[in-house]
Amino acid sequence: MTLPGKKSFILIVIVLLVGGVMIWQLARGQKQHTAYRSVGITRGDLLVSISATGTVEPEEVIDVGAQVAGQILSFGKDAKGKTVDYGSEVDAGTILARIDDSLYASDVAQAEATLQSGKANLERAEADLFRTEQEWKRAKKLGPSEALSQSGYDSYESAWKMAKAQVAVNQAAIRQAEAALKRARRNLGYCTITSPVKGIIIDRRVNTGQTVVASLNAPSLFLLAKDLTRIQVWVAVNEADIGKIHPGQPVTFTVDAFPGQTFKGEVSKIRLNAAMTQNVVTYTVEIATDNSDGRLLPYLTANVLFHLQLFENVLQAPNAALRWTPPTDKAAGTTQGQDKKGMKEGKKMSPGQKAANEASPGALWVLDETGKPRSIAVQTGAGDGINTLIEDNEALHEGMQVITGIESPDANKGNESVSTPFAPKFPGSKSSKSPSKSGGR
Repeated sequence: MTLPGKKSFILIVIVLLVGGVMIWQLARGQKQHTAYRSVGITRGDLLVSISATGTVEPEEVIDVGAQVAGQILSFGKDAKGKTVDYGSEVDAGTILARIDDSLYASDVAQAEATLQSGKANLERAEADLFRTEQEWKRAKKLGPSEALSQSGYDSYESAWKMAKAQVAVNQAAIRQAEAALKRARRNLGYCTITSPVKGIIIDRRVNTGQTVVASLNAPSLFLLAKDLTRIQVWVAVNEADIGKIHPGQPVTFTVDAFPGQTFKGEVSKIRLNAAMTQNVVTYTVEIATDNSDGRLLPYLTANVLFHLQLFENVLQAPNAALRWTPPTDKAAGTTQGQDKKGMKEGKKMSPGQKAANEASPGALWVLDETGKPRSIAVQTGAGDGINTLIEDNEALHEGMQVITGIESPDANKGNESVSTPFAPKFPGSKSSKSPSKSGGR
């Protein structure tokens, strides 16, 4: 090959090398291009609410206790003829349990004997009164005279009065004995525990053979719900939110026992006896709901939403999009300045939006024609914790993609050393990749 031919060959090789490097650098730059996560703007109903946690409670609960002490001998039968237990349906007057009544039966027998003794004493006293009364009548006819001395006359009178007083004492003793007998019989009756109303047994707190002791506080034996078709949800609401709650306010709630199902109710009462836990003041709010199907069970945990305001058919943007801003103009390739048109057109509000809280300025970021983020000024309103109301304007429309984050940022930019794929690689160098760890030939 002649010398000019060698020069041409070397020139071609250099051109190919330079072109390959340029192509490699271009491909590398494209791989480092920032990708963004985006979500579409939606239009629909937006509910502003307060969330809280509560407990499903029966509307009317009766704690059936014992007024006497003793051992539980047996339980009664429910409406289906089965032994009273958890979930048993009972009628008013149904026997729930029987307590050992031997001691109370003996008290009744003793009171009856005391009453009979008192009645006998009364009869004897009345007979004595009759006798002394007749003697006193004869003494009054004679009067103090030669036939009857003054002392004799006085003794007849005093005997009659003493007999009359003894009758009164015996009559009082009889009334006392009757009261004692009535008390003993009532205590004997307390040994049979009956249901005060028609309802269902929620809790049975004693077992056969267990001894109950009635002291200052009656021991609780059964917890009875009068009507489980009427049920409540008790919710602890923070003092910062209690001012937004009022009776009649609509409420929705869910329970873990029935995922995907939403129950409805309304606020029936706000209790004034606040509770303080770890310096946090809460008020108990009662929510009335219908449980005619009996699905809601007592003491389920309820996740409650108090409905404050509903905005219908409004534009909504995710909160993540309103919070996002590019890290730096240089890194994200942003365009300086904002779209003022969106701010100007944002003053056109629907009637539902006019009822919202005071609008505040914000910004949404979209990709322009060159693939770089561009901000649009918006006016934001109320939110539900996930989405925020944004006022209608010409710069926004339903389905418009707004940026919520960076999908694959170039974290290694500036940390990599520039190398040419066409550069020779020598064994043992950092850039060489040997097929064997031992650097074989």
